[in-house]
Amino acid sequence: MDEYWFCDWEPSERWPHYTRANAGEVLAPPASPLGQTFTWDNGTIIGWRDGYIRQGYFTDGEMSDFRPEVGGFFGGFFYINLANVRMQGVRNPAVTIEGLDLAFFGDHPDVPAYVEHPDDVNEDLTDGILAHMGWVMSVTEWPEIDEARKNTIALRQNRPTLEDLSMSEIVAHARTFQPWLIETYNTHCVAASSSGVAPGILGAVGEAIGDLTIPMRCITGLGDVDSAAPSYFLWDLSRSIRSSDYLSAEFENGIENLLERLKESAEPAAAEFLTEWERFIYEYGSRGPNEYEIIADSWETNPLIALTLLDRIRLQHDGENPSDRHEMMAKSRVETIDFVRSELDKLGNEELSGQFEAALIAGNIMAFQERSKANYIRVVNEIRVAFEALGRKAEAVGYLADHKHIYMLTDDELESYVTDPAAMRTTLEDRFEMYEELKTLEPPFFIKDGYVPPLSEYKKLGSTAVEQAASGDILTGVAGSPGTVRGTARVILDPTDPYALEPGDILIAPLTDPSWTPLFLTAGAVVVDVGGQRSHAVIVSRELGLPCVISVTDGTKRIVDGSEIEVNGSTGEVQIL
Repeated sequence: MDEYWFCDWEPSERWPHYTRANAGEVLAPPASPLGQTFTWDNGTIIGWRDGYIRQGYFTDGEMSDFRPEVGGFFGGFFYINLANVRMQGVRNPAVTIEGLDLAFFGDHPDVPAYVEHPDDVNEDLTDGILAHMGWVMSVTEWPEIDEARKNTIALRQNRPTLEDLSMSEIVAHARTFQPWLIETYNTHCVAASSSGVAPGILGAVGEAIGDLTIPMRCITGLGDVDSAAPSYFLWDLSRSIRSSDYLSAEFENGIENLLERLKESAEPAAAEFLTEWERFIYEYGSRGPNEYEIIADSWETNPLIALTLLDRIRLQHDGENPSDRHEMMAKSRVETIDFVRSELDKLGNEELSGQFEAALIAGNIMAFQERSKANYIRVVNEIRVAFEALGRKAEAVGYLADHKHIYMLTDDELESYVTDPAAMRTTLEDRFEMYEELKTLEPPFFIKDGYVPPLSEYKKLGSTAVEQAASGDILTGVAGSPGTVRGTARVILDPTDPYALEPGDILIAPLTDPSWTPLFLTAGAVVVDVGGQRSHAVIVSRELGLPCVISVTDGTKRIVDGSEIEVNGSTGEVQIL
């Protein structure tokens, strides 16, 4: 393997620090060449930059037109530009670099120190940033996101029969989605960046009244979280399985050929299940593990992944209905808000009371964040489905040894490829072999001062020895969702292989994205290695009423699978019993 991946970026001289924090929730494995260049270089990254400009943090032209400095790909792995993110703390009077670092890293060690650049401070941007902040603290509806939801759903409804298209027509069809990537990620960037406003203000309120749990308690149980919607659907579907002796027996016989067996069955329960299952795939099939990456299967391209999750959920007893848990959290939220208002009245601080009310409104952004992400992911899946069709068409006539090799192309090679697809077969095979090697590597958590180590210096995944925690040890992370639970720790590294997770077990994960969410219905609590207050695990845990602790460094390595632990989502502590 070469020392650097062939489609890597050059690090920015202006903003030279990058991090894998939160980037793992976006792209955990290395990006495929086509995934990077087609969906990111020429779509997502541009929308991200435009979203930053839209919020007032940067001037038009301050970042590059090609590969703008909001992120980067090194060794094939995606990184967020930390130095760039910190501009929010420099240029926004209401935000600090320390607060941003806490949201990103929790108590992660070895965070690069901020060093001021002469161009960092730009007071001309202040008025625009404050205007945006005012909007965040007053927005109750966001028609743009709702319209995008309707329009991205229509993309699936209007999908042509891809198998009937020529290879060049499939490429042209896929290209129609690149502007959609820019548009939807622009909005998602605004929502995601703005979602930190409410926790920041609520943190100050909590300090004033002497209760640091106030932020999470006030933004728990908000409702209308799009990334949780598939879980509610699967829960209802799982109840139909439990109420049917026939369906339960079929699931017990294994899910490998389950759908085929049900299609051949004359049982009414089989037809009813298949109808609902097809509706689930149609509505939520865009989701899946590593869903930002087009080489990764979604629930639509590989329904077995979602069936595996459903097979776990059906084991949960009826008393763990997520809707009931959500109602409890929503009720607790109302009670917390009433308590805070009472305490603030006692303090007589009208300014802080006003800020508190504004923060409650700003909390709506977290639901908008998940909706805007779902909109973007629908677009990504339409691209994925198109290139799956292209790859299978090429494989069928011998142009590819495996249809997944199509993702080893770059964006600028597509048109020439469909003109002479046989010419690149060996090149794509070689690239795929190297790509598989990248997956065995552990990328550095930080890229500092613009130095990108060669691939020969990367450690092998899982090679770093970590001392396991013993009975009585307390691991400290960041409080994500309130509550205390005791249970059996289950270390799950892949959401497609969750069979060890039993109802009530505590899910220990390296990170989570929406493909993990159905497992939250089985788990009693969630502990995650990496993440901050705006991470997926936190938002969904608060929606479903699960205690959650994030940023437990090396938790999946330190916590022994099968050990008894206590998770305190209010304090951010995990105790080994």
